[in-house]
Amino acid sequence: MTTQQMSDAELAGQPAAYWTGIAYEALIAYTRAQQVAKGYTQPQFWLLRNLSENDISPDGQGMTVLELREAMASYIRPEDDLAAEAEPLLERGWLTRDAEDRLWLTEEGEQARVDLARNAPAIRAALHEGIDDADYVTTMKVLQRLIHNAGGAVA
Repeated sequence: MTTQQMSDAELAGQPAAYWTGIAYEALIAYTRAQQVAKGYTQPQFWLLRNLSENDISPDGQGMTVLELREAMASYIRPEDDLAAEAEPLLERGWLTRDAEDRLWLTEEGEQARVDLARNAPAIRAALHEGIDDADYVTTMKVLQRLIHNAGGAVA
């Protein structure tokens, strides 16, 4: 049964954990497919972001793959192999590796990060099609409250 066939009363009885899991998988799959179509992967973009002092990195210092995995622990997927994902970035000259096996973002990598970030608004727009901002905000507030009620941390 689809949600369009369910009444509001039926929807109110649906398990949030099931639907949030389905939503997560669909959103990640869509986002990743769009990024691959543009020639990069989500983990590669995260590597660039986590090494950029203009984005997630607090200091722009190099990091080992293990340090990067720890930094991304809240959103990286188990199947993401950061060492393998870094190789094409090294080949493109977007990253370099030092003698201590730390990855560093190059100037070309920083420009690539900026260029790749320009894809995000189109991905967001496609995913938000038919959803007004008020409904989206309400949904986010409901999800945050569910997380809080379950004892989870809301950032």
